[in-house]
Amino acid sequence: MIATHPVIFALDASRAFGESVARHLGLALSEHEERSFEDGEHKSRPLVSVRGRDVYVVQSLYGDAQQSVNDKLCRLLFFIGALKDAGASYVTAVVPYLCYARKDKKSQPRDPVTTRYVAGLFESVGAGRVVTLDVHNLAAYQNAFRCNTEHLEANGLFVSWFAPLLADEDVVVVSPDAGGVRRADDFRERLSRALGRTVPAAFAGKLRALGVVTHEPIVGDVRDRCAVIVDDLISTGGTLSATARDCRALGAKAVYAAATHGLFVGAASETLGNEALTGIVVTNSVPAFRIPDGALRQKLAVVDCSVLFAQAIERLHSGGSISSLLQR
Repeated sequence: MIATHPVIFALDASRAFGESVARHLGLALSEHEERSFEDGEHKSRPLVSVRGRDVYVVQSLYGDAQQSVNDKLCRLLFFIGALKDAGASYVTAVVPYLCYARKDKKSQPRDPVTTRYVAGLFESVGAGRVVTLDVHNLAAYQNAFRCNTEHLEANGLFVSWFAPLLADEDVVVVSPDAGGVRRADDFRERLSRALGRTVPAAFAGKLRALGVVTHEPIVGDVRDRCAVIVDDLISTGGTLSATARDCRALGAKAVYAAATHGLFVGAASETLGNEALTGIVVTNSVPAFRIPDGALRQKLAVVDCSVLFAQAIERLHSGGSISSLLQR
């Protein structure tokens, strides 16, 4: 018999996001304890009974000044283990940004496949399911895990943001590389339905060898159109900046970017603060804490993806369909 509602925890580093998820569900976060010790070790435990319950733990796995990626990953794994030891019937890791998802294959001799190792860690502590948002390579993510996985997509949120803005504009959707064509095409189809007209596609080439990225010309017509570049994440901003400059050089009247995860590391603020980009939209899977006041901050918009996770949790708990949620 399914309990009337799930049990929701959010570890301290993602508490604000977790509170938003719980609020959309009409729930409060369940209480837990996290303690750090002088030698750098730590422990965490639930402060409410989880015996026989369907439990969800929210923790986004990005590094910041307080905790590294590895710190957050370990805290999440240890807490899942504590929940299972406390008798939780089923534990789902709700991970808006999944670390190490980009290292999903061997690109050089003796390379690690870190995505698979991370999957093994989740499985070893008893996670029954991992839910994340727009991983870099969906097939690699699904193949790496032996526990259940759910993959959410932000394109519906982005279309809701862009459709009113571009209602009276000629638009083209641009993928910054061949690997992102499926994601960009899904966004293009959704935007076409929202606008009630066909939106064309374009894509840029990108070759990576020994850590050096070479950008190739854009294929497709962007002249006199508003170009929307769609990608899964922004890291240093080099790929996005180069694609935006190419679109401008080919006559695009405006260039926007939609990327699910805004890491904005290194010199991203300077790289993306130039005039090539009209605006950038990201989700709050990673807080925009690295962006100082300035040009990039002024052109950045953040859409809330916590409602998407709340809807997914509601369906998972009640046996509903995630596929129909993503078709919206």
